[in-house]
Amino acid sequence: MPILIAILGAIGGAIWWYVRSNPRGAIQTADDILTTARNAPRRFAFRRQTNAHPVEGIEDPMIAVVAIAQAFLELDDLPTQDQRNGLNLAIRKDLRTSEEEAEELQTLGRWLQTQCGGPQEAISRIARKLYKIDGDASFDMLLKLLNDSADADGLSDPQREALDEIKRAFRIR
Repeated sequence: MPILIAILGAIGGAIWWYVRSNPRGAIQTADDILTTARNAPRRFAFRRQTNAHPVEGIEDPMIAVVAIAQAFLELDDLPTQDQRNGLNLAIRKDLRTSEEEAEELQTLGRWLQTQCGGPQEAISRIARKLYKIDGDASFDMLLKLLNDSADADGLSDPQREALDEIKRAFRIR
């Protein structure tokens, strides 16, 4: 308990020192954090509906594409930092987003995946939703993102099965 109090005291002291030495910067930082947190759901046009699964609230195809790509990476095992960085780079390049938007999309994608109960379930459910909201217009964008973020060693068996599931969701033979 005394160690916890000492740690909290050190953190409080650091915050007090930062606010005292740079009050305008502290206020701007707090305002930026608050604004970002307040606008994140609107930014991605994500609205949670009562008594409905979170995937049903997806209205933006980019959210669905990134969520599928995120789940695709996690089919084998937890992705390494290099794989996460590769996905982030692919999102910025293929979807033409900023670094901040790419990180927010990845965070939302991971959350949607956990709401589905795992990567395999997330891929099938989100792929069906993506087909509902955008038809097959985003299929090429999804495949390009998966290809750019995929491992150079090739696809694993769960990833091949996931690609087959995506094709079924988009009604491609």
